[in-house]
Amino acid sequence: SKANNMKNIKVGLILTYNCEQLVQKTIDKIPKDFFDVVISSDDGSTDETITILKNNGIPTYQHKHMGYGGNLYSGMKIAFQDYKADYVYELHGDAQYDFNSAIAADKQFTKENYDLILGNRFYKYNKALENGMPLSIFLGNIFFSFIAGILIGLYFRDLFPGFRAYNKSFFLMIKDKNFSWDYRFSFEIIAISKIEKLKIGNVPTHCDYKGLRKTPPYSYAIKAFINIVITGFFYRLAGAKLRYKYFKNENNKNSK
Repeated sequence: SKANNMKNIKVGLILTYNCEQLVQKTIDKIPKDFFDVVISSDDGSTDETITILKNNGIPTYQHKHMGYGGNLYSGMKIAFQDYKADYVYELHGDAQYDFNSAIAADKQFTKENYDLILGNRFYKYNKALENGMPLSIFLGNIFFSFIAGILIGLYFRDLFPGFRAYNKSFFLMIKDKNFSWDYRFSFEIIAISKIEKLKIGNVPTHCDYKGLRKTPPYSYAIKAFINIVITGFFYRLAGAKLRYKYFKNENNKNSK
């Protein structure tokens, strides 16, 4: 690591799960000079993903399969606690996202003190379509972000991106809380950041839908919408001083 005590330590966190066909492309896209260290959190891959990561010299931490949230949290914990990160950048192993968004996010961290930064695929609506986003995913994401934004009072065009960045204050706030460890984690952490008055920003990002990719089934959309409504309900209760689940003030789950 090039990290030292005189600078902010930036860790790129590759999230992987059975993506042997795409992970090399992911690694090749990462702006290596930007990060002090790049590591991988692997969600129990059974293919050659781990081998490819290790062949590229990337420290890889594998755990049992937990889902997106458990994988992200495990990786963040290692990055913030073991690597002493100040900022962690979420890099998905399916190579869809433009990781240069991390450079724009870094400016928001250092100049404007943001705690959580979300990518915005819809900073220009036509860009997402030009990048090959299917119309169903395009309309679904805009609709979900609109509903979610109303529920938690955060009016971003894109509340469900695959590029995000986090600072140490964010991690200390979510540490040990009782989150869902699957896809629901992604919106739960935004909702709790909002209720705890963390500073949330967004940066333009590009996502390539034209090549080989891993896309959730359509049945996922129904579950995701239900989760948005439930999380919004708990958010509103927390706003009325009735805190349940991950909105509770006290730590209520042992550290992973």
